[in-house]
Amino acid sequence: MLHKKIYNNFYFNWWRNLDKAILIIILLLFVLGLLFSLLSTSLIVSDRLNTNNYFFFLKHCIFIFLGISTMLFFSILEKNKLYSLSYILFFLFLFFLLLVPFLGTEVKGSKRWLDIYFLPRFQPIEILKPFIIIVIASLLTFENKNYFNLRYLFSFLIILPIIILLASQPDIGQTILIFLTWLSLIFISGINLFLFFSFFSLILFSLSLIVLTVSKFEYILIRIGSFFNPSSGNSYQSEKASEAIISGGFFGKGIGEGVLKNKVPEAHTDYIVSVISEEFGAIMIFFILFLFLLFIYKTFKRISYLKNDKIKFIIFGCSVIIFFQFLVHLGVNIRILPTTGMTLPFLSYGGSSIIGSSILAGIILNLTKKNIS
Repeated sequence: MLHKKIYNNFYFNWWRNLDKAILIIILLLFVLGLLFSLLSTSLIVSDRLNTNNYFFFLKHCIFIFLGISTMLFFSILEKNKLYSLSYILFFLFLFFLLLVPFLGTEVKGSKRWLDIYFLPRFQPIEILKPFIIIVIASLLTFENKNYFNLRYLFSFLIILPIIILLASQPDIGQTILIFLTWLSLIFISGINLFLFFSFFSLILFSLSLIVLTVSKFEYILIRIGSFFNPSSGNSYQSEKASEAIISGGFFGKGIGEGVLKNKVPEAHTDYIVSVISEEFGAIMIFFILFLFLLFIYKTFKRISYLKNDKIKFIIFGCSVIIFFQFLVHLGVNIRILPTTGMTLPFLSYGGSSIIGSSILAGIILNLTKKNIS
């Protein structure tokens, strides 16, 4: 009876202090992703081909179930246990990321996935992202005054090998995402603006030099060239995505009437916004944009009430990495950014993406609870 009472009190305190508005937004995004997977791909295609095979939808259901379970697990953890587990998982998945060049599975010219015999195929960087933020936030709020001015250098040295590994896979989208998130964190940490822009300019110049001189990164120039010159023939996917959005109009063609998912490989991951827009119209994209903006507003509002800098940095980092990923995905689909292969958080099909987004959401829910200080 005593154990049951303690459990009930723990659950009650967790639920009472949870930011339910943020939770509802996240669950709604998950449900929308599942709905689009069902209506835009699995059921319609299966009915037309008379196969009764809902493999992708059932797999997506499993991913979302695992994602929500993971989110709840990270939201329940006591704060110090969350930090300790995050440090352990950071080094574990950094090790997995280091294994990708040697043991990774190559898909369409990119080696981003690990397929180890005792584990299902997964993308290490997707799981690593949340823990990168916690490690960087811990370094930026390190209280030893002797190392105060070196914390920015230490944080950069943490992400440098990750950026190099990502760029070599190649995965320019995740590379940019990690770099932008790190820049955002050091910007809000109170760094001198002259130092910030000097450091940013130096890094940007160095990266540009590497891209222009190292043949391995020639693919970046090709993608940028195809973005500015569509007639080069290397922009088939982005052209079809744009056509799908235009043809969908404001209210869409109707459920299952879109053709993009049959023309573009991985449309259910990299171009899910275009698939949704073609069938459900721009009005649905505006609704999804509203949900992400509301999510950012709710998390930032919660940050304004907190006094602990480390918690502020973690919530900020987890929120902006989700929002940056949304913006990059949207930008690629409407052709204001070159193709990056970036998924849409919570909505795109893919186990690693869903689990990674769920960990970010779980950390946010954990640290936005009312009893956190």
